[in-house]
Amino acid sequence: MRSLRSAATLTLAIAGLALAQSAAGQVTVIDAWVRGTVAGQKATGAFMQLQSAHDAALVEAASPAAKIVEIHEMKMEGGVMTMRAVDKLPLPAGKAVDLKPGGYHVMLLDLVKALKEGDIVPLKLTFEDKTGRKQTVEVNAKVMPLTSGGAPR
Repeated sequence: MRSLRSAATLTLAIAGLALAQSAAGQVTVIDAWVRGTVAGQKATGAFMQLQSAHDAALVEAASPAAKIVEIHEMKMEGGVMTMRAVDKLPLPAGKAVDLKPGGYHVMLLDLVKALKEGDIVPLKLTFEDKTGRKQTVEVNAKVMPLTSGGAPR
């Protein structure tokens, strides 16, 4: 009887630890969308809001819709808008980070096909916490019109 109680206690402790680790690495993705394209266009952006319970970073993105997927930053430098790939996008604990046109975004390059309004683009986002633990979140982003400036409502 005593060994059965010890086994049950150990099982509960392991389950609690697994749940705590899962909650510690949790990242929330809200309102993911991709800007539609026209025939022949080979690149577009994916946008969303990210929030992490603990300090983390977006370190990688992938999608079957594009051969190359990068995390990008757009900003004004010397009066000129520039865009460049970044290795990671920090997510401070408890703070929403917007990926939006004219700012940080996920760049889809060398598209497999044109993306039309209403299509769904699967995205696989990889996050890393300060201990190096990685978490992958899969998101289905809705394709919005080429002229769209915001998330689907």
